[in-house]
Amino acid sequence: MVNSSTNINLMLFEFQEESHMSRVQLALNVADLDASIEFYTKLFGTEPAKIRDGYANFAIADPPLKLILFTGMGEPGSLNHIGVEVEDVDAVGAMISRANDLGLAQEIQEDVSCCFAVQDKTWVKGPENDWEFYYVKADAPSMSCGIADTASGWAEGAEPVQVGTSSSSTCC
Repeated sequence: MVNSSTNINLMLFEFQEESHMSRVQLALNVADLDASIEFYTKLFGTEPAKIRDGYANFAIADPPLKLILFTGMGEPGSLNHIGVEVEDVDAVGAMISRANDLGLAQEIQEDVSCCFAVQDKTWVKGPENDWEFYYVKADAPSMSCGIADTASGWAEGAEPVQVGTSSSSTCC
């Protein structure tokens, strides 16, 4: 039996799901993953959402931030890359359309395995830094990375892995 309090709870749940917002992603190169995890857990009061070999990510609610930590991908203490995690694949499509309308160069990637996740994304090319706009669709078993950006630690010529295939890339 569904009563009025259950209906209110269901409506709140639906509202919370619909109000999910995008958050800026900051990917950092670190020397010591364990020490960095300990520091950022204390700083933001949030445990990592995912930890893998040489990788950790935090989904921080306040401030809305997706913090990614990499070891062995670039100079410790440097920026690896920047981006925006969006709420759904439609938001990725909207960014692709916006970049097209503005004449901005971009690299569109669909159903790729990158950073231990299956994603749809676009990399909008900036003068110094590319911006990754992405939606995480599911977990993936491997790092498998995707842009040719040696300054941030991504291997030259590295390609994202299409779901269901394997990569000969040495990017990660």
